[in-house]
Order: sequence, then structure tokens, then C-alpha cells
Amino acid sequence: MAIIRNEALHKQVATAMRQSIASGEWPPGTQLPTETDLATLYGVSRPTVRLAVAALRSEGQLDVKQGRGTFVRTTALGPTHTIDRTITRRGTRYRTPTDTWFDSAEEPAVFRTRTDAITGPLLGMDPEELLIGADRLITDPAGPGRALHRQWLPMERIENTPLAKTPGVIPAKAYAVLAAAGHDLTWREQVSARVPQPDEREALRLSEAAVLLVVHRITYGQADGRALMLEETRLGAETVALAYPLEAQQDSEHNRRAKAAG
Repeated sequence: MAIIRNEALHKQVATAMRQSIASGEWPPGTQLPTETDLATLYGVSRPTVRLAVAALRSEGQLDVKQGRGTFVRTTALGPTHTIDRTITRRGTRYRTPTDTWFDSAEEPAVFRTRTDAITGPLLGMDPEELLIGADRLITDPAGPGRALHRQWLPMERIENTPLAKTPGVIPAKAYAVLAAAGHDLTWREQVSARVPQPDEREALRLSEAAVLLVVHRITYGQADGRALMLEETRLGAETVALAYPLEAQQDSEHNRRAKAAG
């Protein structure tokens, strides 16, 4: 490794190690050489190697397994799979690509709560309005994907539907119930990211450097634009990417001018 003046040695070592990972010299799952061997390889001291390894651990590129050594994380090169966020309808039934994730989930924890600073604005409701919620951990039966899923139902908007008695049904079934109640459904999603809390990190098996994706999906009735259901899905950004179909919308201002000109 060619030494660059005026740059900390451990940063130079970390850069060289990143290049080895990115180039495929150290593919995911590879066990790194020992600290002593790395020090010899780069011509630096062991404390310098230790700092470089710590930097790559904080980035989520390396895992240190007690008693076994240091390994390149399997997710070091990006998400291992993609979740399609589409909703399809056939007759009275709805389907989503993650329906099977709920098959192996435990019974949801159903609870009563009230709108707060997050749920109130998303649902278009005043503070302290009654909601019924359901929590569960869901897993991908075909891979390592894990997610924390929570859904809220405004009591006043579902009290005349079966959801009032069975609020813990999976989202696709909840959509069908809402449609059967006479609602023409539409959806909107927003995605944000934050540092996971310790219990989220443990439940989702996230690394020390993981970022949490927080996806909020709001189900609306098109006739009156009222929100009927709110879902929150929390996933590790290092393992999962989200995919969305996009359609071009008509420019309402252009349409207005065209009508005026006609």
C-alpha cells in the first residue's frame, strides 16, 4: 500500500480494505486475514489495523464474530433482495407480494390506542381519536427478510365492518373488507429512515451500522378521500430494497388551460 502523506494511516488502510471488498477480492462471507497478517500486508501497526476494521464495522461492511474472526458481511455490497410494493385485485380479492410473509407470523398483538403526532396527520384525524392497532413480526419464507408490521384502523371509520371485531387480519384481507363495505380504495406511501432502536435491531437482526426503513402506507376511500387504514412496515435498509410501479399523471394545470383555450 502506497502511503499518502497528511492522511491518517488507518483511513488509508480502510480505503484499501473497501477496495478489496468492492472488487470481489474479498467476496461476502470471506474471513479476513488475522490482525497480524493485515498489519504485515499493509505495512502498518496492529492498532492501525484495528482502527480500520472498526471503521468498516461501523459502516456495516464487516462483522466481528467472537472467537471466530472478522468476516465480510453478506450485505456489504447492497440489499440482497427487493420487495415489490404493488397491490393487485382480482374480483373481490386483493393480493400483495408480501402476503406470504404473514403466513408464519405469530398471532398479532391487538391493542387500542389514540392518534398521536405521527398517526394523526397521516390519517387526517384530530389528536386523541380512537384507533385499533395490531403488531406482528413477519418473515420472508423464501429468504432472510424480516419486518416489523403495525396497522391502525380508525374506530369510527370501521365500526360497521367486520374489522371492528377482527382488526388483526392481514392487510390484503383488510382491503377486501373495506372494499366490500362500499369503498373504492386507493393508496399512498411515504418512506423515511432512522437509526433503529435496540429492540428493533434485535428483532430484525440488524448490524451495528444498520439504517431502518420506515414505510407508511395509507389506504383511502376515493369518494371522500378519508383515510381508512394506516400501515407501518419497518425493515433493515442493508438487506431490503423497495420497488414501486410509477405512472405518469396528467398535468391538471395543462388540462385547465386546454379547456380554457377550447
